[in-house]
Amino acid sequence: MDDVFWMRRALALAAQTEGEVPVGALIVRGGDCIAEGWNRPITLHDPSAHAEIIALREAGRHDHNHRFTGATLYVTLEPCVMCAGAIIHARLQRVVFGAWDPKGGAAGSVFDILGTTRLNHRVEVIGGVLSEECGEKLRGFFDQRRL
Repeated sequence: MDDVFWMRRALALAAQTEGEVPVGALIVRGGDCIAEGWNRPITLHDPSAHAEIIALREAGRHDHNHRFTGATLYVTLEPCVMCAGAIIHARLQRVVFGAWDPKGGAAGSVFDILGTTRLNHRVEVIGGVLSEECGEKLRGFFDQRRL
């Protein structure tokens, strides 16, 4: 399985966000999806309920652990600062994201938390996988909100 395959699955998860910013995420290890999530801060009344955090919580329940060495997080939008911190603490091996976030991205756009050498864990980051499709989903959502 490759990054495009998993990003398409993350895009499908983003479609479940009804009224939320359409971001989907999943965690894969050894060719198996161990967790999924999509944005739900409004629904859950929880500002931390980003797709990445939801997926990390599910992975923790799946593994009975808080560390996910050897795992890859796929997410349709570049992680924010909060999610980047959680990704580092979770010891994910890789993060693959779709659309860049020029207003709040923490994987190279605005901040480079995932790429810093000042922390004790390094995360491999691959950005721009299916960026057009991921960006279009977000643009469509915000265009609809402006009507």
